[in-house]
Amino acid sequence: MSDTYTINLGQPFPLGASVTPQGVNFAVVSEDAQTLYLCLFDEAENELERLPFVTKQRGIWHMEVVGLKTGQKYGLRAEGPFAPEQMQVFNVHKLLIDPYAKVLSSKLTWHEDQVAVSDEGQINTQDSAYCVPKSIVQPIEPNSDRPERVKVAPASRVLYELHVKSFSQQMPIEEHLKGTYLGVISDLGIEHLQKLGVTTIQLMPCFSFAHERHLHALGLHNHWGYNPISFFAVEPSYAYQDATLEFQQMIDGLRAAGFEVILDVVYNHTAESDMDQSSVCYRGLDNRHYYRHQEGKYLNYTGCGNCVDTYSPASIRLICDSMRYWVETLGVDGFRFDLGVDLGRTDHDFSPKAPLLQAILQDPILSNICLVMEPWDIGPNGYQVGQFPRGFFECNDQYRDTMRRFWRGDEGLVPQFATRLMGSRDYFHKGHRSALHSVNYITYHDGYTMNDLVSYHRRHNLANMENNRDGHGDNISQNFGVEGVTDNPDILQKRLNQQLCFLATLLLSQGTPHILGGDELSHTQQGNNNAYCQDNELTWFSWQDTQARSALQDTISQLTQLRKEHPILAEIHLADDALYQFKTADQITWLNEQGLPMSGDDWNEAERDYVALTLTSADHTSRLWLVFYREDIPLQAMPPCPVQQLKVLYHTPGMQLHTDHIECQYRGVMLAQF
Repeated sequence: MSDTYTINLGQPFPLGASVTPQGVNFAVVSEDAQTLYLCLFDEAENELERLPFVTKQRGIWHMEVVGLKTGQKYGLRAEGPFAPEQMQVFNVHKLLIDPYAKVLSSKLTWHEDQVAVSDEGQINTQDSAYCVPKSIVQPIEPNSDRPERVKVAPASRVLYELHVKSFSQQMPIEEHLKGTYLGVISDLGIEHLQKLGVTTIQLMPCFSFAHERHLHALGLHNHWGYNPISFFAVEPSYAYQDATLEFQQMIDGLRAAGFEVILDVVYNHTAESDMDQSSVCYRGLDNRHYYRHQEGKYLNYTGCGNCVDTYSPASIRLICDSMRYWVETLGVDGFRFDLGVDLGRTDHDFSPKAPLLQAILQDPILSNICLVMEPWDIGPNGYQVGQFPRGFFECNDQYRDTMRRFWRGDEGLVPQFATRLMGSRDYFHKGHRSALHSVNYITYHDGYTMNDLVSYHRRHNLANMENNRDGHGDNISQNFGVEGVTDNPDILQKRLNQQLCFLATLLLSQGTPHILGGDELSHTQQGNNNAYCQDNELTWFSWQDTQARSALQDTISQLTQLRKEHPILAEIHLADDALYQFKTADQITWLNEQGLPMSGDDWNEAERDYVALTLTSADHTSRLWLVFYREDIPLQAMPPCPVQQLKVLYHTPGMQLHTDHIECQYRGVMLAQF
């Protein structure tokens, strides 16, 4: 006990540090610890007191310390068995972050003294308090004047993936706003996003994260943020002064501008990584219960050194509490889950009935927000596209690969192209899920930008200092005759046209489209398809006005508006789909270049380059003709009605309408109304 502080039993909930009328209540989960200590620090981060928790119930240690106030810095230390072969590595010499801390005193930086287990497998007795951020008692409240949540019609939803720093670091705005949360909602930032017509901003990770040990040794930094140490604290490096307040202001500003905001979250692993690396939070508190393991070793289903055991009640509660905090207090409208299969694992195998998935879907708050899964990890049966329960959208890499191959000119792809265009019903089955559950994309943060997809045949990742071994080896790309940068006008025209074809296909496909931020600016990473450690001009957007930028932005803004005007472009209601049995059916017809219905021979023609279709809504307010042509040899094609009845709504440069036909001068896309 303490001669300085009065200590009461306190309460087991809420977890973390919460201010009471008398002081501060602390509640921390640790099933296996024999003693848990609360360590109090002064402003200079000198350890003043080490108070043992006075009670434990159902695995939760708790106590109230009278007289403590908001702003108090603290940490935890845990005593218990040290038996690495049994996945227990309690080490009282290691200061631990409170998993529920809302604010940390600094960003976590790797240091060898954070390691709990020596190279010889013995306990490391070097104290780590000086190199571990302190948790801070800080109640966080939602803004009282927060704008109402933006209600996005599912058929009009268009995701825009945005990295906070990359977006505004080189934007011509005030210097202190560059690369920050507030930079996102600068006048120029909001104006740009509104012009695109996107509905939903998908923020790349904003949890407080750490740089990996190997990057520290190389003098590089984790730029993407997929290496969290806290599921509650806001990443401080994107803030001008106060990260939490400024994150809330960013969310409010985006809402006021008409946007839905979802956050890319990493609940599948933590920055503690392998056993021989940091013990700064979960590992030191309850290693056996927070991380998946078998026979004394971590089950590394993430490729990041550890894997959060989302079958554990403590982890389920931690993740759901974190999600509710970001929704209710910080204001986000949903989440995109990195390596989401881990969230759907039971002991080891994936199940759509996994406890965490069911916990999310039954929650009255979490079940009513936008939830997007990355439906894979690297563990057994780790590929689960189309297998998540209803309530979750899913990133569809089958769409990405098929569309890249089609526009590259690969043979025999028209049936697959049509399947992907119409919502990938081989994965998102009729009668069970809407095509909107398919999140379609051509490019994502992990891979080529769209500019690089049409400019590079091979990855160029030497700047990552891994001898070009990292990143995808097969990018299904096309460089049009020159690898990388060129001033050849013919090649530049072909590359731009290919990007327009990609964007037009994406925004005219059934499902929910995802646009990689920067693609509309023709952003290049110089062929680097794994730029996670490049916090520099390689990843920062360039805001120079160019012809390419103008053409790409115009295509996006035109087609996002057309999707809103014609919901059938995103979701068609067909008679053979039981999901829409109470709706009057829409109609679709596939046509060849003669304007005739596609025959079996047409579908099976390996080198077929032309495919068209008509979409007719049940009320006939939308009667649309879509044309896709992927060859660069001129072709004449017949429309489904007299040309005089056609109104061209969008076309790429190579498509021209004549008095009795359309001419496809080279590869392109056309959308017309009749």
